Amino acid sequence: MKIAFNLLVLGAEITTAHARQLERLKALGYDAVEIPVFSGKQEHYAALGRLLRDIGLSAGAAAVATAEANPVSADPLVRQRATDHHRWIVDCTAAMGGEVIAGPVHSPVGVFTGVGPTDEERRRCVEAMRALADYAAPAGIRISAEALNRFECYLMSTIAAASAIYREVDHSNYGYMFDTFHANIEEKDPPATYERYHREINHFHVSENDRGIPGSGHVPFAAHFEALRRCGYDGWLTVESFSRALPELAGATRVWRDLFDDLDRLFAESVAFIRREWQAAGERVASKAGLSP
Repeated sequence: MKIAFNLLVLGAEITTAHARQLERLKALGYDAVEIPVFSGKQEHYAALGRLLRDIGLSAGAAAVATAEANPVSADPLVRQRATDHHRWIVDCTAAMGGEVIAGPVHSPVGVFTGVGPTDEERRRCVEAMRALADYAAPAGIRISAEALNRFECYLMSTIAAASAIYREVDHSNYGYMFDTFHANIEEKDPPATYERYHREINHFHVSENDRGIPGSGHVPFAAHFEALRRCGYDGWLTVESFSRALPELAGATRVWRDLFDDLDRLFAESVAFIRREWQAAGERVASKAGLSP
């Protein structure tokens, strides 16, 4: 298991100028970071990757689809731009030595038609995700599409919807993410939902109900971590909290206020919380199974 931090909280562009924050994350015990891949050239991500390797942090990409490059658009020219955008994301992720591309790469955040997804939109999504997974496979980069709540996305807003697309994509390099914030809104029993679909889920976001410091709200993390331990999860546990540092994303995710008092407190308390709860969950699971922890 790796504990990671999603760096969107710092802004849309992470550079070598963020070395101090990256070193601090490593010193606190983080194993990896998710780097926003929203703009820039491969050379930029290659330099950032060298810095991350020097510090000792694994890398992943946080990526999105855009309205201008929408994979499910009815316009073939827009879909071609989406293909080009997906390939650019893979190329930048590969340049920094990234292991995973995680996020709503399936459709744009905050773009709605006024109705639910059509069969044709789902078909286009499946084709786009299969092509993305195929392009990323030679670089050893796995795809983890993110189900977003219905206030941010209409195509893939539940784990069941993510699973349906996953089964049609049917690619060994493609999976989807479980995010505790979105599941807290959309799922009747989020930990049980994780257990039901865990074989398809290849990434996990630790995010509080208000997007603040994990453990400070009402997401049932103890039950989540028990479910993860029972199912043998050994992937990334990525902290995702948002700030107003990126106005465009803050607008799309409706972040109008500060969700934590201090960035270093967010870093430190989050990793301590995950390590403490992960250990406790393992002990509970072992005890219930009559095993030594």
